[in-house]
Amino acid sequence: MSTAPIQHGGGISAAASRYGGRLEDWLDLSTGINPRPVDLPAIEEAAWHRLPDAHRVQNTRQAAARYYGTRTGLPLPVPGTQAAIQLLPRLVPAGRRVAVVSPTYGEYARVLRAAGHPVDAVNDVRELSPEHGLAVVVNPNNPDGRLHRPEDLLEARDRLVSVGGTLIVDEAFADMVPEASLAGHAGSLPGLLVFRSFGKFFGLAGLRLGFVLGPEDILADFTEWLGPWCVSGPALSIAAGLMNGDCAPIRHSILKRKAALDEVLGGAGLEIVGGTPLFSLVADRHAAEIHEWLCMKHVLVRAFDYDRNWLRFGLTPDEACDRRLAEALSHFSA
Repeated sequence: MSTAPIQHGGGISAAASRYGGRLEDWLDLSTGINPRPVDLPAIEEAAWHRLPDAHRVQNTRQAAARYYGTRTGLPLPVPGTQAAIQLLPRLVPAGRRVAVVSPTYGEYARVLRAAGHPVDAVNDVRELSPEHGLAVVVNPNNPDGRLHRPEDLLEARDRLVSVGGTLIVDEAFADMVPEASLAGHAGSLPGLLVFRSFGKFFGLAGLRLGFVLGPEDILADFTEWLGPWCVSGPALSIAAGLMNGDCAPIRHSILKRKAALDEVLGGAGLEIVGGTPLFSLVADRHAAEIHEWLCMKHVLVRAFDYDRNWLRFGLTPDEACDRRLAEALSHFSA
């Protein structure tokens, strides 16, 4: 079974091809990524020269355990969370349905349906039924920023495990809200997998790195399915260096950029209806026209095919880009 590609953020090349302008002249606000990439730590030559040795993988896993607060087991590095999503159909018990708390990141439903599994879009984890052998919750959610209480997610896991199911909690945007994370439970509770993104918070999405937290037997399966050396030595080295460092300045910078973005959006009369510290969701009946107008000004934001009234704005990198966005919005006329 095949399904249509999901519309994602990014795609700056396609936007420039349609609306003109050099790539470097566009302001890309279509993704929820820290717009101020952190300085890279030193990378030893061996990380480039050699295949990733076991000690390098282990060092990164230990750094990730400290960073995420994992109390049992070590997070498994993967080449981006999307790589882990591609493996999820293998975890669905035969003949069982899948639930995805929606609307959310579209690749979950697409991948699972493409593998032939019936997928139910549910509004809340309380709607899970014994028919569901796998359930997916993004927390905080993308694109509306909805937060689920850890106790509600743990209760949902209990119900799924009682019927042989598994709960997937995608915490791609949880670095800024660690109190909402289930990372401390991953590894000690069967039937619970937590996905973490590395590139969003650190502004290094191009590194293609994520982590899977969960029971050792499932992590062993993921290791076998992904094959040897699935994450590069330089990526492992960078992650270990940054996760062992002081992340407080990164958090401060993100919050400062988020406040500036919301001030621009509010000043333009746009209604912010959700978001996380890394993006803001706006609802407006003229969203399609605003998106088109901004593209003509070479500013790309995220539109949604399932809700034409929504636009998601990522953070701007600096005050000059704040002013550029504000000016573009100020000249929009419905």
